[in-house]
Amino acid sequence: MTNPLDFTGKRVVIIGGSSGIGNGMAHEFRRAGADVLVTGTRPDEGDYLEAEDSDFTGLSYAQLNVSDRDAVGALVETLGAVDVLIQCQGIVRYARGEFEREGWDAVVDVNLNSVMDVARAFHPKLAEADGSMIVVSSVAGFKANIGNPAYSASKAGAVSLVKTLGAAWARDGIRVNGIAPGLVPTKITAVTTEHPERLEGALRSIPLKRLGTPEDMAGAAMFLASPLSSYMTGQTLVVDGGLTLA
Repeated sequence: MTNPLDFTGKRVVIIGGSSGIGNGMAHEFRRAGADVLVTGTRPDEGDYLEAEDSDFTGLSYAQLNVSDRDAVGALVETLGAVDVLIQCQGIVRYARGEFEREGWDAVVDVNLNSVMDVARAFHPKLAEADGSMIVVSSVAGFKANIGNPAYSASKAGAVSLVKTLGAAWARDGIRVNGIAPGLVPTKITAVTTEHPERLEGALRSIPLKRLGTPEDMAGAAMFLASPLSSYMTGQTLVVDGGLTLA
């Protein structure tokens, strides 16, 4: 019997796969046999090895700044076939920075506008491969996040975009789904996960009583990219340890 989670011979591209959740996903797909390309904003992967806890073993890397609205088109022109596209880019501005126009615009540009830019650019390749696109949003897209209006609004927009593209692109043979992670230790969540008192309070609100991991998110992504979910499109899986149940 064929293993539905064997990605041997498949090409997976992970936007924002240079660190955090995206990097964890990249390695799970690599271990499952996929040829994986990750993108990041730094000139090369060596810059991440010095600055962040990233691992590029067995991965290909390309520089991409999604704030440059035309850059993704140039990247796509250099690529061959693409079977799975995962969008894992994201930023946040703390200290009420998102209440100001500059902070709002910067976060929405990366967390929402670039999602459509990337989707649009990769559409022909995904259609040719009967491929799958997965958008990583956040549980913040389903609830209030008092200090970060742009982050919450952009993630809610990403959830809605998954629904719309899931319906619109089904005729092209492309399945579009999403993942909404709960609290996973990354540079974005360090404001909570690296402060013991905040972390303790956060863990009390998670029924499974632990933080999520990039591997937890990778399991959901592999399911959504595999034949196991062949009758799913337009859906966002909440992977949060029960956080949003409270």
